[in-house]
Formats: sequence, structure tokens, C-alpha cells
Amino acid sequence: MTLRVLLVDDSEQFLQAAGASLGRNGMEIAGTAANSETALQQVDSVRPDVVLVDVGLGEESGFDLVVELVDAFPYLAQRVLLISTREQDDYGELVDASPAAGFILKSELSASAIHELLSAGGS
Repeated sequence: MTLRVLLVDDSEQFLQAAGASLGRNGMEIAGTAANSETALQQVDSVRPDVVLVDVGLGEESGFDLVVELVDAFPYLAQRVLLISTREQDDYGELVDASPAAGFILKSELSASAIHELLSAGGS
């Protein structure tokens, strides 16, 4: 089954590069968003299978967005993944305390990394 992915990041360059890379590796990019408001609208309209959320969304928090997404769209529990250029340890307990299914360094983002985390989450 092809996973439909929503990418949420405030960098247009990253959205394009990650979308192209994941698309080449069998994932369908259902949409992109640069902020929380657009991400919530996109999830409502495209109903992605998985949402990748950058920890830092400009002035917004990716951690807050993950909570909003899971609260508003319960089907996304264990289907939202945090991404960042910084190591997971840099965020202390914030990653573990979030309802995200996991964390992927942007430099290690791949279709297989996404599948691995979703499988580990019991989905």
C-alpha cells in the first residue's frame, strides 16, 4: 500500500526536496504545509496516512501542532512523526512526551525510516 504523506515544514526548499525524494521511493505526497493552520486544513481535506511535522515551524511549535493534529484527527494517533535537523536528544523529554509516533532526523528521512517507525508504533 502506498502511504499518502503530508509534509509540514516552514522551508519551501525542504518541502520540495523531501517530497521529491519520498515520491521517488513509493510514497505519495498528499500535500504540504508551512504552518499549523494550513496543516490542519490539509489534513481535513486530503486525509493523509502519515504526517511529518518539523519541530520548528518558524514562530510555531511542531510539538504543539502534533497535539492539535492528534486531538482533531484521532485516526492520526501513531501516524504523526516529528522531523528536525537537530538530534532527538537536543529536545530532552519533549519528543517522548509528545503524542508523535517517533522522530526522524531530516538527514535520515526516507520511506524505509517512515515505515520502520510506523511499524514499531503498532500501526
